[in-house]
Amino acid sequence: MGSTVRFASNGQTVEGYLAVPDSGGGPGVIVVQEWWGLVPQIQQVCDQLAAEGFFALAPDLYHGDIAEHTEIDKASHLMATLPIDIAARDMLGAVDYLLAHAGIRGDKVGVVGYCMGGMLALVLAAHGGDKIGAVAPYYGAPLGDDPPDWSNLTAVVRGHYGGADDFFPAPAVQALEKELQGMGKDVVFEMHDGAGHAFTNDANVFGTYDEDLSAETWAKTVTFLHDTLA
Repeated sequence: MGSTVRFASNGQTVEGYLAVPDSGGGPGVIVVQEWWGLVPQIQQVCDQLAAEGFFALAPDLYHGDIAEHTEIDKASHLMATLPIDIAARDMLGAVDYLLAHAGIRGDKVGVVGYCMGGMLALVLAAHGGDKIGAVAPYYGAPLGDDPPDWSNLTAVVRGHYGGADDFFPAPAVQALEKELQGMGKDVVFEMHDGAGHAFTNDANVFGTYDEDLSAETWAKTVTFLHDTLA
């Protein structure tokens, strides 16, 4: 079980959920929420990462608000009204908090994000530069007309996407992958044929949860984070 922590962000205080490994030491990972907010499922991801030896911190980007899985319209509104620059500052505040923690090993953190959080994980990597060592975005990417400045992206990126995702279509995701690779970035977006959006979320809101694929991609992500942040 984790606990609520508070950290500075642009002159304000932001809360987050921090799960700590039993060993008391290990690499740090930022976990970025879906459009639902900092709900128990995201806290569970932090707990699972802690069980794998990581310090896992999920910043509360909605500052206390959440949407239930039955409140898709509210979730959409919360995501649409979240200022990207403020979210980036809050995530960077979480990064600095982790890097200053006595138990953290290394001078870089990893990032895992889902849906909106997958998109924001890549935004954080672009803003965070050499503070970010590894990024594992799931079915989310900045595909709009106002992309982040990718020049500071130095992290290794290994993402997981659904070939049948209606929210983040495979051709657009693959085009971004090719663009970033063309810039010399170490980016691979693994496309899983037939998988829909949110295939790792067992709430199964969209009827797309895939238990086997979820287990497979989780194992790959844990190995990737250990190998890259070691």
